[in-house]
Amino acid sequence: MAKDKDKKGKENEGLNIDLGIGKLSLGLGGLLDGIGNLVDLAGKLKEAGGEINKEGEIDLSNLKKGMKGVFGVSIKTAVGGKPVVESFGNVKKTPQGPTVEEEREPITDVFNEDKEIRIYAEMPGVNQEDIKLDLKEDILDISAQTGDRKYRKEVLLPAKVQAETIVSSYNNGILEVKVKK
Repeated sequence: MAKDKDKKGKENEGLNIDLGIGKLSLGLGGLLDGIGNLVDLAGKLKEAGGEINKEGEIDLSNLKKGMKGVFGVSIKTAVGGKPVVESFGNVKKTPQGPTVEEEREPITDVFNEDKEIRIYAEMPGVNQEDIKLDLKEDILDISAQTGDRKYRKEVLLPAKVQAETIVSSYNNGILEVKVKK
């Protein structure tokens, strides 16, 4: 009986995470359920306006050797607006259950200003020269690879832009892209 208790304790080791809003049990099926619970907080933000940005890492090496997942959810609302939920990381939901991909999806913000569109992407751990931007009509493809850090995301732009005006900068893990309308 004591062996069973020790075994169960080791199986659950590293699978619980506290995101500051209560603990989530992160077994294979519980991972996405836990993220789904964060979505419920969006309703609470609807009246007040605000932003919740939570992230975490899970070491799943006890399930499969060397497997590591990064996940996060950003929930944003404007006063009286509809909540916008964006997930990021490399843990994806599939019909077979959660899978860990090589590439992480960076969290992004898109600002539609009067004369330009600004895109911000969190991409820590890469070098500026390794970041690639590919703009085709209203879709911006952002990718980067430095060592074992790989990022990729397609961003749908809210308006037509002039591709020749694209400029970018990278500082402290944040990519800023500006493109004129």
